Amino acid sequence: QVQLVESGGGLVQAGASLRLFCAATGRTFSTYAMGWFRQTTGNEREFFASIGTTNTYYADSVKGRFTISRDSAKKTAYLQMNSLKPEDTAIYYCAAESITRWVVNPRVLNDYWGQGTQVTVSS
Repeated sequence: QVQLVESGGGLVQAGASLRLFCAATGRTFSTYAMGWFRQTTGNEREFFASIGTTNTYYADSVKGRFTISRDSAKKTAYLQMNSLKPEDTAIYYCAAESITRWVVNPRVLNDYWGQGTQVTVSS
């Protein structure tokens, strides 16, 4: 069993940076790929970044601005967000998927979810 807890969200101005954290419990963190999704009111949850052991995958919408990373010793995944735009405003969720399934489709992470953290970017 894995539990995920996001933190680091907040209110920032356009152009600023923000770093999100996803802390995991459980002894098998290294066997899971980690990913980030976001959701705005009335829209479906959108995938935009994931990481396996070291390899990463990004949606075009965030490529070059966002960086996903992980520290297995700390059981934590990170999302560094730079050059934030008002359209990045959303609830951000982290998710985990068994690495053996994730390699088939790095956009699908559905084994475990965090509760979400709000990111608001003002213009």
